[in-house]
Amino acid sequence: MTELQEAREFFSNDRFATKQTGIVIEEVGENYARCSMRITENHLNAVNHVMGGVAYTLADFVFAVATNFKKPPTVTTVSQISYLSAPKGDTLIGESRLLRDGKHNCFYEITITDNLGTNVAVVMTSGAHLS
Repeated sequence: MTELQEAREFFSNDRFATKQTGIVIEEVGENYARCSMRITENHLNAVNHVMGGVAYTLADFVFAVATNFKKPPTVTTVSQISYLSAPKGDTLIGESRLLRDGKHNCFYEITITDNLGTNVAVVMTSGAHLS
């Protein structure tokens, strides 16, 4: 079984992200994850735009995969999202970048783009290592 298959199997237990929203882990590595989510009508708000919580959910799951796969548990302590543009494509892509990893805390930047290259959001997330 590949690491990607292992990650997908492990995180299939995150039912909200994988079942309800349809997020798929595309790539996983040390302190790194890239995930995607196809936009459906269930992701739209009352004015027919992608709800902001959709991009945030994707970013939160990317952080979870980057910090918890084959590692001790890490939880989000602070997260801030800045919305840059509405998506133009039909798929959102989230990608993590480790800024600092310490003994007790970690700091990541997660970018959200769409399949056309539109910069949708940037998320700064701090986490606490539980062990």
